Amino acid sequence: MTDGQVCLVLATANAHKVKEFERLLPGVTVEPIGSTVVLPPETGDTYAENALGKARAAALATGNTAIADDSGIEVESLGGSPGIRSARFAGENATDEENLTLLEELVPPGEKLEYVCCIALVDPITGVEEIFEARCAGTMSGTRSGNRGFGYDPAFVPDELGSSLTMADLTDEQKDLISHRGKAARMLTAFLP
Repeated sequence: MTDGQVCLVLATANAHKVKEFERLLPGVTVEPIGSTVVLPPETGDTYAENALGKARAAALATGNTAIADDSGIEVESLGGSPGIRSARFAGENATDEENLTLLEELVPPGEKLEYVCCIALVDPITGVEEIFEARCAGTMSGTRSGNRGFGYDPAFVPDELGSSLTMADLTDEQKDLISHRGKAARMLTAFLP
């Protein structure tokens, strides 16, 4: 922390997440983890385990308070899958397009979906570890729509809006108010000094 400003190291190599966290955490300096830090693979059984492993590694490597997130999409008719394997739904090195195409093949329009985000915070100085988890309920769209989101956003219609707009149709401000990551980030912000 410098001059009253909270500074957090973000344990990710995902440029989308860096940009999103900078927006979601106003008044907080978000520093992406350097490319020399090797983060552990996401082999946990829960979002919390995966996020905590990455945050611990980033905190240990930098000596600074670190945050990491793990997120995914859960489909009721698929028993909660793809869940923690959302980024690898169509295979270990699957693209967003391949993952979304597989979801569209398996899930009919109107099916219930839920986005989940878990943010872990690790302070290596005090030993504090906290988990912030939030969800966003929605349904599967019949057709892709919008070009603002990434991942599954073009097919995810959030329930909170009461419309047929997908996450990819929304402005950043609209999405941040209702998204799983936006909700979890507000929980984190409320915890910070």
